[in-house]
Amino acid sequence: MPLETFKASDSLTMGVELELQLVNSYDLDLSSSANDLLELLHRKPFPGVVTPEMTQSMIEIATGIHTEHGPLVAQLQEIRDTLVNAGDRLNIEIAGGGTHPFQRWFEQRIFSKPRFQELSGLYGYLAKQFTVFGQHVHIGCASADEALFLLHSLNRYVPHFIALSASSPFSQGVDTLFDSARLNSVFAFPLSGRAPFVLSWDEFASVYFTKMESTGVVKSMKDFYWDIRPKPEYGTIELRVCDTPLTVERAAGLACYLQALCRHLLERNEPAPEEDDYLVYTYNRFQACRFGLDGMMVNPKTRQQISIREDILATLRLLEPHADALKSRAALEEIERTAGHDGNHATYLRRRFAENGSVQGVVRASVEALRRGP
Repeated sequence: MPLETFKASDSLTMGVELELQLVNSYDLDLSSSANDLLELLHRKPFPGVVTPEMTQSMIEIATGIHTEHGPLVAQLQEIRDTLVNAGDRLNIEIAGGGTHPFQRWFEQRIFSKPRFQELSGLYGYLAKQFTVFGQHVHIGCASADEALFLLHSLNRYVPHFIALSASSPFSQGVDTLFDSARLNSVFAFPLSGRAPFVLSWDEFASVYFTKMESTGVVKSMKDFYWDIRPKPEYGTIELRVCDTPLTVERAAGLACYLQALCRHLLERNEPAPEEDDYLVYTYNRFQACRFGLDGMMVNPKTRQQISIREDILATLRLLEPHADALKSRAALEEIERTAGHDGNHATYLRRRFAENGSVQGVVRASVEALRRGP
């Protein structure tokens, strides 16, 4: 079946998806309670979209389409409050964070949805190990070629989003030494990583996708787990590298950072993307996962090394006029505080662990952070 037509949307609109943890209130382990929570939530109108995910100890929420920071963060806060209140009725805590610090993957149960059952049959234990939690950000694109241009122009900024969002330093009860351990689980899947370098949608659809489909490996875009992928049914690109932050306010800030960056890139004042940009892509991504904001990255155009933190701060200065035009200055100021002073949520969770010496305390800190916000 041919790839569906790219449905053009309003340029620079944005939407957010968050995968969230369901946690037992008594022992702070993951709780296979998605069915109970979804049943309760479906009794009343929900201020967004809420759906099951791969395993029964996680759910996904999605916002509507937004153009500005204020309405986006307001909807995310309303969704959060609705989830927390419903969870309280069931003795379930809701938490952000890219991994649960001590859950045992082999105890997870696959959600009873045909696609999830199919993936479990295909990927075996990897499906249960995929009980990790990410933020996906969609940006609207006026054309399919614009989508591919943005997708490849953003490649050098992927380390920014990994480092800023990183919130998964703990896994299986230990400090992994990675700021984002979650992405190591994603990399295990065969169709993860980067998209092929194609800037024409006609070529992408009629040549690349047709060849891939003919192998029987893929049926639709859902089968690709790329760091950034086009979503033709929405008319967007989808950034998929972010850990779910501990707060919805951070999630909104990351979305607005991406929106402003795309506005800047669409001015086409930077050198055009090319295949050689990806020579350092895997290295840069590793540095961001392992060291977060303290990592080093290579600018693919100049081949110079720079700290990820300094590259973010320099980019934020470049984006100031775009933040004003998009009414997102408050969001980008929060991103600046994260990069310049406060650190990412991986740093925050390590501080909490140092204070109490307990991975249960790390979960408690995650639960409280979502409830109270920044």
